[in-house]
Amino acid sequence: MNDLQLDDFKTDEEKGAMVLLVDDQAMIGEAVRRGLANEENIDFHFCADPHQAIAQAVRIKPTVILQDLVMPGLDGLSLVREYRNHPATKDIPIIVLSTKEDPLIKSAAFAAGANDYLVKLPDNIELVARIRYHSRSYLTLLQRDAAYRALRVSQQQLLDTNLVLQRLMNSDGLTGLSNRRHFDEYLELEWRRSLRDQSQLSLLMIDVDYFKSYNDSFGHLEGDEALRKVATAIRDASARPSDLPARYGGEEFALVLPNTSQGGARLVAEKLRQTVAALKIPHIAPAEGSSLTISIGLSTITPQPGSDCRQLILAADKGLYLAKNNGRNQVGIA
Repeated sequence: MNDLQLDDFKTDEEKGAMVLLVDDQAMIGEAVRRGLANEENIDFHFCADPHQAIAQAVRIKPTVILQDLVMPGLDGLSLVREYRNHPATKDIPIIVLSTKEDPLIKSAAFAAGANDYLVKLPDNIELVARIRYHSRSYLTLLQRDAAYRALRVSQQQLLDTNLVLQRLMNSDGLTGLSNRRHFDEYLELEWRRSLRDQSQLSLLMIDVDYFKSYNDSFGHLEGDEALRKVATAIRDASARPSDLPARYGGEEFALVLPNTSQGGARLVAEKLRQTVAALKIPHIAPAEGSSLTISIGLSTITPQPGSDCRQLILAADKGLYLAKNNGRNQVGIA
């Protein structure tokens, strides 16, 4: 292996091995410490009390645990299972150290959750190689998990951003209601749904009465504020998630009411008309001391094959014309 390959092999993951040896024999701890003392970037910690092993592992965050199997007062395999059951140590590689090469003991160790098995004291070259291998694998796992978490956060942020952008694309900047483009798309969608289900679809076309004279008298800023108040009333009238309030253009609004009969739509329209009148927004038309009002055109259709949602808009427009022509501040049905 050439120098470049050796440098590649000594990755960042490998450079930070943190070893915790859990063994009741201090002489074993000293022997392992000496064996690792001259190894670059391997930190060594020793725990002689197996009852303190979990707490010490949580504190120092080892990348490899060397675990003796035979200790007074606590079985080594039980401790291995405790590591695996603790959220802070469940993934840390464990190399068990045994006094003999016994297939039954080795099988039990792996079944308990050990990653490797060595007869102590192992050859130092082999021990270092095993430590570096398991440490590198563990740190790679941590980096992968961190990358996945970062990816999930990034994906969620992207999703949130897209949702915000979608809302902005679908919203009218002044009133916050759906804009004309979204209204057209939604009405077409609900028309097709009603055609499929043979259900009634209602539409309210809403126009602010004498709005040009309101702007001329009070100014465009006050006109914008009046439109926002009317929009809030329309939004509040949308009792169901499927109802869509929209700004149709200028001082004209629309409210799509899926699966709603003419009688149900009439109730919504009358309540909305009364709500706007109750705001008592001062107006000079039709006479001094008047309040701002709205006129509403209502249409209800059960779509038939070959029909078009424009029929619903045309019918609602005719109803609005009737309401305007009959004196305003009322609900018209063509």
